[in-house]
Amino acid sequence: EVQLVESGGGLVQVGGSLNLSCATSGFTFEDFAIGWVRQAPGKDRKVVSCNSSRDGLQYYDDSVKGRFTFSSDNSKNTVYLHMNNLKPEDTAVYTCTARSWFCSFSQYEYDYWGQGIQVTVSS
Repeated sequence: EVQLVESGGGLVQVGGSLNLSCATSGFTFEDFAIGWVRQAPGKDRKVVSCNSSRDGLQYYDDSVKGRFTFSSDNSKNTVYLHMNNLKPEDTAVYTCTARSWFCSFSQYEYDYWGQGIQVTVSS
């Protein structure tokens, strides 16, 4: 059974930092692309970052480029999203997602989803 479990969300002030973790199990970590999708209130889901072990590609949405960093620990089958210089518009539910092989820019192409975790940036 594929499982994706996020942790590390919470409330932070503008300009602050948070680190999200996603512990995965039930699949061969190196054969999957792991993405972070967020959904802000009243908005559609958006892929903000993705990493594919298969081809080494990392993707960042323009809205987070330069502020968010994706990393992974293959020994723990865990990925991280390091979020710096947070802005109020980063407030959203962040969900860890997975799909075979390669990253996708479309949230509709991810097959497995975590439960999501709230990140709130206060001004």
